[in-house]
Amino acid sequence: MKEFDYVIIGGGCAGLSLAYELEIHQKLNDKTLAIVEPRTEYKRDKTWSFWKVFDHNFEDCIKKSWKEFSIKTSSDSKVIKCDNFPYQSIDSGLFYRKINERLKKNKNIKFFKNIKELNTNNSFVFNSVPSVQNNRSNLWQHFHGIEVETNEDCFNDNTVDLMDFDCDQRNNVHFFYVLPFSKNKTMIETTWLSKEDKSLKDYESQIKSYINHLGLKDYKINFKEEGAIPLFHPVNNKEKNKINIGTAGGMTRLSTGYTFLNIQEHSKYIRMNIENIQSTKKYDIGKKYQFLDKVFLRVLEKHPEKMPSIFSNMFSASSDTIIKFLSNKSNIFEDLLIILKMPKLTFIKSIFK
Repeated sequence: MKEFDYVIIGGGCAGLSLAYELEIHQKLNDKTLAIVEPRTEYKRDKTWSFWKVFDHNFEDCIKKSWKEFSIKTSSDSKVIKCDNFPYQSIDSGLFYRKINERLKKNKNIKFFKNIKELNTNNSFVFNSVPSVQNNRSNLWQHFHGIEVETNEDCFNDNTVDLMDFDCDQRNNVHFFYVLPFSKNKTMIETTWLSKEDKSLKDYESQIKSYINHLGLKDYKINFKEEGAIPLFHPVNNKEKNKINIGTAGGMTRLSTGYTFLNIQEHSKYIRMNIENIQSTKKYDIGKKYQFLDKVFLRVLEKHPEKMPSIFSNMFSASSDTIIKFLSNKSNIFEDLLIILKMPKLTFIKSIFK
């Protein structure tokens, strides 16, 4: 079996982001890297979106960037400007192509389909495959999306519909997420924040109903995606010569599901400390956010009917404040501004649960 200095388990967003970060900063010129990934080909399969709160390596993979987004409930609708922190959407197909074209030029980097092909006894391992226990009491963000294209201009491509709660909630938290890539092409996604429940997964009928609500009749479907993000941290035990990355490493913000930029920051942190990686302090996205998210999810679980108004109230703060808060970049003053928008008694009770 072959041996490598570094092994990345999982060649998805987290694994490839780390490999690319190491490669472009010449950390693999005299080190060998194995990437274990079972897929036979890379093609567009995901949509990663976020507010650009700092520069990243993948500006040339942006499918679309917006400077405003909307929050809608059955009784209210608001459009929020985000000039300072535009909302961006990554085309995973472009992301994969960019990284793989760079990696294949380095003879020290090899791809494998099975970890059994390697001897990892003397390797440092970066694992991006979450160890998720099947516990029906856990909350998930699960979704199904389609990209539709129309013959005529039907969409306002200036505004992302970040959360449209004006839909059937079924005693959970449900919203539609709409990314208008152009005036005749958009991604429509039905999203649930709930426990594991098969009755909520009639995704296609949900989207069909929403499309009928939009009045679309003549359209074609270019792309489909489906996924589930754990709104809890997977098992992440400390092991010698191993670091978990991506969702496996706690890089998902539990209150939102946002992960992409956290992965980029974690990759940079690893790259900067790679020479002493065995003794490097564990990276996390911030204890205060972990605490606040834990309380937030308790409220969500106990009071799902309140969540549309809670989200709407959160976004009544200044756009820079709420974006920085949701992107782990807020200071204590900005945190307080968001906290004061919450129903105080409900959240206080959840703190002492």
